[in-house]
Amino acid sequence: MGLSIGLVGLPNVGKSTTFNALTKAQNAESANYPFCTIEPNKAVVPVPDSRIDELVKIVKPEKVQYSTLDFVDIAGLVKGASKGEGLGNKFLSNIRETEVILHIVRCFEDPNVVHVEGSIDPIRDVEIIEQELLFADLDAIEKRIKMLDKKARGNDKEAKAQLVVAEALLEHAGEGNPVSTFSNIESDEFIAMNKELRLLTSKEIMYGANVDEDSLEEDNEFVKILKAYANERNSEVIKLCAKMEEEMVDFDDDERNEMLADLGVKESGLEQIIHKGFEKLGLQSYFTAGVKEVRAWTIRQNTTAPKAAAVIHNDFEKGFIRAEVIAYEDFIEFGGDAGAKEAGKNRLEGKEYIVQDGDVMHFRFNV
Repeated sequence: MGLSIGLVGLPNVGKSTTFNALTKAQNAESANYPFCTIEPNKAVVPVPDSRIDELVKIVKPEKVQYSTLDFVDIAGLVKGASKGEGLGNKFLSNIRETEVILHIVRCFEDPNVVHVEGSIDPIRDVEIIEQELLFADLDAIEKRIKMLDKKARGNDKEAKAQLVVAEALLEHAGEGNPVSTFSNIESDEFIAMNKELRLLTSKEIMYGANVDEDSLEEDNEFVKILKAYANERNSEVIKLCAKMEEEMVDFDDDERNEMLADLGVKESGLEQIIHKGFEKLGLQSYFTAGVKEVRAWTIRQNTTAPKAAAVIHNDFEKGFIRAEVIAYEDFIEFGGDAGAKEAGKNRLEGKEYIVQDGDVMHFRFNV
């Protein structure tokens, strides 16, 4: 679907290491100096889904395709980035193109890995980045107000309505508040304006607490501080050890699971990032399951059957007749398509049907 999550943070916090592990490609250079990432690295990452594995056991297809997410590793920002410091606005524009921000925060001490600010302080680091994002938003809003004011003077009614909202937004953000807390964020005027501006502080934020191995099972003080900060903002903290995650890239499933068990965790930080990112984007999967291919198709939550069909091919929506649907649990319980149908667990759904996460579907269409 082209929906993406942008990794941001100060230099040397573990972004590129996390990206390497996420993509299982290790193609983003990581080094112990600021700005080792010069161009934003992009990758398409499969979404781990045990349901696919169970479907494969039954169907035994020739090919398997998971849902995917796009991840973008953006060069480390520094204080003054919104004014061109470091590598500046170039990278703020990269963040604008993403839907969710994953803010990697250093929560470990290591004298061998330099910190751009000279010490470890998660809240200071978070505030530096978020302040730069807000400064960039203020600049974008001010420019938009100038444009809207000019149009409003020409009696443009739509511009007049947007101008009122933009001026209120400027006041709100000027007081240090992120756009996401703006009272008129659901207004038509704001939505129309933000469709173009893609304001940075309007985006969902997740925090990735990069810790050492000793802190994976029990939170260290840095993580506790970050969690308290995130909780006040209704944001989530995902704990990971980026160095260890990168090391596990070449492990087989048994080796990986054994290491996670030894560390006292059930799911790797990377899996949490992918699953939470999928959730934050408001996405879900439905499945098609045949001998040629078992595949997860990515759709937004509350999508109708014809719109879900269009993800496969636009013609499926144009000529939609109905959908044959089997709930995932029923498909597994009765051993596949034939068994579920024999048990009366298949349904025929029409154009108004809202596809549920995990539905196994077959579309009937005519073009």
